Amino acid sequence: MSFTTADLYDEYGEKLQVAQPLFNDFGGRMKFHGQIATVKVHEDNLLVRAALEDKGEGRVLVIDGGDSLRCALVGDLLAQLGKDNDWAGIVVSGCIRDSAVIITIDIGIKALGTNPRKSVKKGAGDRDIPVTFAGVTFTPGHYLYADEDGILVSPEKLI
Repeated sequence: MSFTTADLYDEYGEKLQVAQPLFNDFGGRMKFHGQIATVKVHEDNLLVRAALEDKGEGRVLVIDGGDSLRCALVGDLLAQLGKDNDWAGIVVSGCIRDSAVIITIDIGIKALGTNPRKSVKKGAGDRDIPVTFAGVTFTPGHYLYADEDGILVSPEKLI
């Protein structure tokens, strides 16, 4: 995978949205990209699991967790499920857990932080709707590019 977000920004500039630098890298893959799928939840990861059970086909799951730091929305089992189902990455506006294991899984994961507390599992939330956080609107079907420098979003495929 030969791209950098800096080079993509230099080439495409203002056509791209640039996420605020709020995220930490946790997955075993630091650089990832793919078409966006979304989940919007609050301290409930049942819809996250349902999304990751689908075939990822190289997509990136963007989870709007409302910036909640009170519990984790992704743990090692969900990260492995994402990898096994061919998801390129996961971006979480919230927390993950099991970070020592997740770093060994070949999937890109960016999140605000970690929390050992697991979420509830009631199934509340929405899937495949535009979500906004970190100064960016993540629209299903658009494309996300992420590396050590940050996250870019484009309405069109760039690479």
